[in-house]
Amino acid sequence: MSQPPTRRRLLTLAAGAAAATPLVQATSLAHAAPAAHTAAAQAPAAPLPVPSTWSVRPFSLDQVTLGEGVFRAKRDLMLGYARSYPADRVLAVFRANAGLDTRGARPPGGWETSDGNLRGHYGGHFLTLIAQAYADTREAALKTKLDYLVGALGECQAALAERGTPRPSHPGFLAAYPETQFVLLESYTTYPTIWAPYYTCHKIMRGLLDAHTLAGNAQALTIASKMGDWVHSRLGGLPKAQLERMWSIYIAGEYGGMNEVMADLHALTGRAEHLAAARCFDNTTLLDACAQDRDILDGRHANQHIPQFTGYLRLFDETGEARYAEAARNFWGMVAGPRTYSLGGTGQGEMFKARGAIAATLDDKNAETCATYNMLKLSRQLFFREPDAARMDYYERGLTNHILASRRDVASTGSPEVTYFVGMGPGVVREYGNTGTCCGGTGMENHTKYQDSVYFRSADGNALYVNLYLASTLRWPERGLVVEQTSAYPAEGVRTLTFREGAGALDLKLRVPSWATGGFTVTVNGVRQQVDAVPGSYLTLSRNWRRGDRVGISAPYRLRVERALDDPTVQSVFFGPLLLVARSPEAGFRTFSFYKDFTLRGDLADAVRPEGRPLHFTTHGLTLAPFFAGDDVRYHAYFRRSEPVVVFGTANSGVPNRTRGDGRTFLDVFWGQAPFATSEAFVRAVRALAGDWVSEGRFTGAERDAVVAAAVRAGLRR
Repeated sequence: MSQPPTRRRLLTLAAGAAAATPLVQATSLAHAAPAAHTAAAQAPAAPLPVPSTWSVRPFSLDQVTLGEGVFRAKRDLMLGYARSYPADRVLAVFRANAGLDTRGARPPGGWETSDGNLRGHYGGHFLTLIAQAYADTREAALKTKLDYLVGALGECQAALAERGTPRPSHPGFLAAYPETQFVLLESYTTYPTIWAPYYTCHKIMRGLLDAHTLAGNAQALTIASKMGDWVHSRLGGLPKAQLERMWSIYIAGEYGGMNEVMADLHALTGRAEHLAAARCFDNTTLLDACAQDRDILDGRHANQHIPQFTGYLRLFDETGEARYAEAARNFWGMVAGPRTYSLGGTGQGEMFKARGAIAATLDDKNAETCATYNMLKLSRQLFFREPDAARMDYYERGLTNHILASRRDVASTGSPEVTYFVGMGPGVVREYGNTGTCCGGTGMENHTKYQDSVYFRSADGNALYVNLYLASTLRWPERGLVVEQTSAYPAEGVRTLTFREGAGALDLKLRVPSWATGGFTVTVNGVRQQVDAVPGSYLTLSRNWRRGDRVGISAPYRLRVERALDDPTVQSVFFGPLLLVARSPEAGFRTFSFYKDFTLRGDLADAVRPEGRPLHFTTHGLTLAPFFAGDDVRYHAYFRRSEPVVVFGTANSGVPNRTRGDGRTFLDVFWGQAPFATSEAFVRAVRALAGDWVSEGRFTGAERDAVVAAAVRAGLRR
């Protein structure tokens, strides 16, 4: 498959003019201005009907409030942008296309220019930003801004229908450019002559539906429904073969989540045409391959395809056709493990690479932020149907190490200050800004919905899932419950859930993260509970809860390494859920060796020491810092592990640390058995494993003896 230049490479962004206000200052400034809460602002939301296929259901954004901490601080930075950025600038490209007065406003820039082939997409994202921000804060000014945006788009839709030049084929058409791009796509015109017309359409429709479902704007649903009618009028009569060829075209055929938004529209309107239009976006070759669990992702544009599978899940909800759900489930497995970098992102230069190709693809153009945005959406949607803890393990990784890290820690009213690519190669640096790009658009959304997956509930209302340990307060009016979670996450510590209001029987399902190998203890009102806490699962506390009950959860962080699938010597360091990056401008891999520093406990903490600041460490003369800090320091997310000789402490055996077929060395396998209670137990374990390696032909008898002798000489202690 050919790979034309990415959209990112074609874009030259103007230098941002944002003032470099430190995060702590920006946070205090955000809290200094009181939110405007008025009765007029309390518009009721109009949520989507919950599909019967969901055994687990989310809470709405306004039911979960973020507590103090880094998530709220980053959220507040984006709220500042949402409040300040002029609506007329977002509307300029729409008004110009409709022949209306632009009111002297300049388009935002980036790809959102007066002649850009993706113009209008950013306005859709901006609608979602404001809708989410309003749902979260209930600020009257945000509702006023949202209603103004929707009303102006309605005027543009009407003007295009009445006097558009050229007149659109259907009065429901709404875009920031003429219908030409859609017409050209039907004759298979390629990128960059046209970009992604249905991608742009999706963003606009999604923003309108969010304005309706999150903020109760009825006009937004009317506009979106008319757009859905237009989509059906364009695509409903096209042959299936033509549609499939259109969706196979690189970028030009990218349609975002059109199948998802049309299925959502059908759920709201009940119109058969809207469901029929959703089916028009079946990308059959990839859909069928994934339904059969055949991995054909190598060389495909990552973010062109990820949102399609969230749409397929919604089509499963609306049609009951099992292949849609099976394809989505299998696709997730093809990405979330074999194509995921340590931060939770995927792709190199916007493209999926070969299954398992991690070390081979590290550079400065990994992990497009849009792709992680969409993988988190897909993970969440899969969980609603099948509550598998693996989905939330991935969600936590991507949210904490990529999405949280994607917002620069400065205040800005002129730029979202978010990342596009996040490089994983040695000595790279994050670049922020991205006004007008796809990642600038999803970036605006990312930081105003952190709370959307902290808690879920069972369909019957008898269970509460605690998925993420973020400081937050849940209000569950159907159960009369208010549950407050105090937490310093992402820092280490005890998380406490307190039942502030309400009472009754409830199954409290606590996620035991896969990284919680150092223990996971639970107390209720100070009494330790006997629970089976298996990492990578949920444990359940069933009881009649009372007001004032307190649940304490402790999961100590441990240092660990994660190995690249294609080269186990290329590794990342984690502290609990947190990716730690080495701060260094060097262009090549840094080389680390740890085993020589190990004691009987076999803990990486023997080689990686606290620096003095929370969550910061030192090793090999370098600082290891948590990646979620949004700075512009050059870093290494991966390092080269070198353990060439079997060494215990200062005792060098002189024997090569040979590797077995799975890429694990003798020392890898040995220290995987730690901790050791005594020096004698340590030596016995060395002798036993060295004997195994002799029998397998990896050591000679003399080498075994040398390894055992080194273990004896080392005299390791705890």
